[in-house]
Amino acid sequence: MLKQHAERTPQFPGPRQAWGSLIVLALFVLGATVALSPDGEQAVPAQADDGRIPVMLAAHTVAVVPEAAPALSPADTLERWAGEAHRQVYSDERFPSANECATCHPDHFKEWSVSSHAYAQMSPVFNAMHGTILKITNGTNGDFCIRCHTPVGMNLGEPEFMSNMDRNPTSREGITCIVCHRLENAYGKVSGRLAIVEGDLFDPVFGPTGDEELNRVLESGEYNVNTERGKAGRAIHTGAIEFAQIGESAFCGTCHDVNLVNGFRLEEAFSEYKATPASGDGVSCQDCHMGKVPGVNAGYDEAPAAIVGGKPTQPRKRTNHLFAGPDYSIIHPGIFPHNVRAAEMASIREWLTFDVDAGWGTDEFEDNVAEDHEFPERWQFADDRYDARDILTENQELLAEAERQRLAVLRAGYVLGDVSVDRADVGGIKFKVEVRNATDGHNVPTGFDAERLVFLQVTVTDADGNVVFVSGDRDPNGDVRDLHSLYVHNGELKQDKYLFSLQSKFLVRMVRGGEREQVLALNYSPDPLPFLRPSTRSTILLARPVGARKHRQTIGALKSKWAKYAVKGKDLAGSRGPYKANIKLIAQMIPVNLVHEIQGVGFDYFMSPREIADGVVEGAQVLYDRDVVLE
Repeated sequence: MLKQHAERTPQFPGPRQAWGSLIVLALFVLGATVALSPDGEQAVPAQADDGRIPVMLAAHTVAVVPEAAPALSPADTLERWAGEAHRQVYSDERFPSANECATCHPDHFKEWSVSSHAYAQMSPVFNAMHGTILKITNGTNGDFCIRCHTPVGMNLGEPEFMSNMDRNPTSREGITCIVCHRLENAYGKVSGRLAIVEGDLFDPVFGPTGDEELNRVLESGEYNVNTERGKAGRAIHTGAIEFAQIGESAFCGTCHDVNLVNGFRLEEAFSEYKATPASGDGVSCQDCHMGKVPGVNAGYDEAPAAIVGGKPTQPRKRTNHLFAGPDYSIIHPGIFPHNVRAAEMASIREWLTFDVDAGWGTDEFEDNVAEDHEFPERWQFADDRYDARDILTENQELLAEAERQRLAVLRAGYVLGDVSVDRADVGGIKFKVEVRNATDGHNVPTGFDAERLVFLQVTVTDADGNVVFVSGDRDPNGDVRDLHSLYVHNGELKQDKYLFSLQSKFLVRMVRGGEREQVLALNYSPDPLPFLRPSTRSTILLARPVGARKHRQTIGALKSKWAKYAVKGKDLAGSRGPYKANIKLIAQMIPVNLVHEIQGVGFDYFMSPREIADGVVEGAQVLYDRDVVLE
């Protein structure tokens, strides 16, 4: 994990306490502009005395502070919690929760529960980013972004912007089971505009093979299942309809090719794939991302599709539903990965009050806790804390497995290639480093490539271990020193002119002409009522929309790029060779400057911008770490 930035002074506020949110909210309502102090304990003036750029934090508009509950007896409390949890988990008859599917598909559920699909709507970064875009466009962006992240929520007609804590339980599951297995139409590239077939658990599902094995289970009498509503027994869906597209790359393209209303091509993973050798050879997205080896076309396992009452069905082609990718969770492990026991035990707000780092529910903590220690109501009993710790341990093991698979899929796409040295003496150093795309299925990064931070961190030292050159280091916020770094923008740090980054950049047309880089692909509108406008000129004839474009920095399938570095002789004065370079290739799901850009609408789960930024940087992975003698 990368922690260099933590030793410097951050420009983001510190963690907020619940009462702190109320203070900020009150000031926001009164029209005040505030920032939070680094310790999060008090509001401070917006302008920092030391001249640093304070990162402004608007009111937390999406989270609700938990209300104090009336005192109840342990028995009444347990009954209330159990009843509410059951209603939250199993109440939806239109769109069943994945928790219901877990009964007969425990292995599929476990994989999916920690996947990027399962995190799609739970992400506080996505929720704030979507809210920011709605704010900038005066709401006219509508459900364009969120309909891919929670198709269930949009089918239910939920508000586009709200706390996930208050969404329908199936809605906050993001790309949940029924999003793929309750589709009956081959939509094509529609940017997530999906009409999910409604129905409860008994209604048919859609899959790649039809109903032959399901009928065998229903007719055999061996599985003790119930096919009738209102009767006791193990409920089961009564039909499995063959839906061929679910096994084709075009199915993924429904959400993984995103074109804005003005013609701007935001994500092109499917379009890239269609022009690659993998597509020509008939290798599908599923072959690499749902097979035995993450990111590699290595075939599939054979295993039962379901385990009904402890009895497995017949083995068949088994697809992996973990969908490892560049994203990772930065939220409380009690609320992600999705966990049936966790959902039944406590609400999201209650889980957020469980102090994981303090060791609640471990012998080390519980054997030494003071008798007068005050706990939140839900966790006042040691037995509950122990039960919660069991759930957290299970979730943390899943998160660790997801991290391993994420590393595997990223290393399947990125390769640190050759290092070529032109010169390395006291008169100067010149060398270059190759980064290759090892996959034949798409560019790297792909998808939302303007959000993915993949870069080289290069440190050159002399024979005495003194640093004589560095590129790819981070500012105190955790950003690399590009034009979007607040420290570079403020003139406190120099731009890293040798930075090798594969993050694409948005360029937007300004009011008076010309273009500028921008974190979000939304040009600032001069209209007092900004709205998202369709293009007024043909994007086909002009080959691009006039309002915005993207400077792509990605590497094409099976191609490579070279990063070039040079150290002048005057910068080597007083040093001696031989010189050595440490080269790291690092992948991070988003740059920290995106957190700064979207913080105005607040972050879910009572998280502060500083907590979000720290989680993002801590989750970055070093894909390769190589020491090279420059000679």
